[in-house]
Amino acid sequence: MRFVPDSIDHRLLRLVQEDASRTLRELGEQVGLSPSAVQRRLRGYRAAGVIAREVAVLDPTVLGATTLAVVLVTLDRESAQHHAEFRSRMRAEPRVQQCYDVAGPWDYVVVLVAESLTECRVLSDRLFLNDENVRRYDTLPVLDPIKTGLAVPPPEP
Repeated sequence: MRFVPDSIDHRLLRLVQEDASRTLRELGEQVGLSPSAVQRRLRGYRAAGVIAREVAVLDPTVLGATTLAVVLVTLDRESAQHHAEFRSRMRAEPRVQQCYDVAGPWDYVVVLVAESLTECRVLSDRLFLNDENVRRYDTLPVLDPIKTGLAVPPPEP
């Protein structure tokens, strides 16, 4: 069943995507609801799967030199089992920040996070070069992350 937000849901979901640590009172003041009404809506979003999880977003510049790389991957053999194995390895690797199954000449786009270019190369070799089912991969180091985020704009009411 598809979730159809009203105008308050739209504003509330935008606010919690920007900063989920806001208090119920702060959120209520922004959307014109009592804290208990905000709490009921948030509980409903979680129950409906609209809010899948809440996480802390770390600032990589505070943690030290962090290198991002985008890796384009093509598999050699195209069976469901081979794709499942690749996906499982990507999910299990903490340095894989994102992984997408894509259409076109590449099978996957993988975003890696590493402490340096050297570590990124070692990680790429371990994940892709040493995988006998990876036909080709290109690692593109990120020079400057222009926009990052996972916010999903809710449908307009």
